[in-house]
Amino acid sequence: MKTLLEARELVKTFGVGEAATHVLRGLSLTLEAGEMAALLGPSGSGKSTLLTILGTLMKPTSGSLRMLRQDLVAADDAALTEFRNRHIGFVFQFHNLLPDFTALENVIFPTAVREGRETPEARARGRDLLVRMGLESRIDFPSAKLSGGQKQRVAVARALMNTPELVLADEPTGNLDRASAMQVMDLIGEINQDQGTTFLISTHDEKIAARCRRQIVVGDGLVTG
Repeated sequence: MKTLLEARELVKTFGVGEAATHVLRGLSLTLEAGEMAALLGPSGSGKSTLLTILGTLMKPTSGSLRMLRQDLVAADDAALTEFRNRHIGFVFQFHNLLPDFTALENVIFPTAVREGRETPEARARGRDLLVRMGLESRIDFPSAKLSGGQKQRVAVARALMNTPELVLADEPTGNLDRASAMQVMDLIGEINQDQGTTFLISTHDEKIAARCRRQIVVGDGLVTG
């Protein structure tokens, strides 16, 4: 397998002096292309901070991060924004949909931002993704009228809109009932198998973690297992 992402000796400290909080303490991690991995660890272990750094939304205090052979620590904000839009998708516990937008408008939003407008090609891809998510009858529904499970499936479709190599998911099933959670994981598994998209899924749910082929355990700011 090819290495997709490599993080080495990541340190993240908030504050200075006696008020400093050391969240990551030299964490190293490699993800291979096509992996489906669970990120495990207790609250406060640094999982969310790690995902934020891997997603280029925040820079580490020190350490290196490379993805697709690009140095993401040295890159400026404009380069990171373009890289993130093209290569990384995000799914959060709270789906973060725009309530006044339809399901389709939410899904194509990342592409509309990149292109500066909605295109017929984007609308066609957005529709295809929503059909694959089992939401054919909800394509033009306002997202505020969707159920929790439906909203999360829209969020997964949005994360896939720009065909990213990596999708980072932070407790993506945390607010769903068991049936909806398993449905979302079924879809993620299918996309991982069919398209080779790499997924890193932070979760406290052992059953969700068991659906992933690799478990990465974080504790006290380091990979411990």
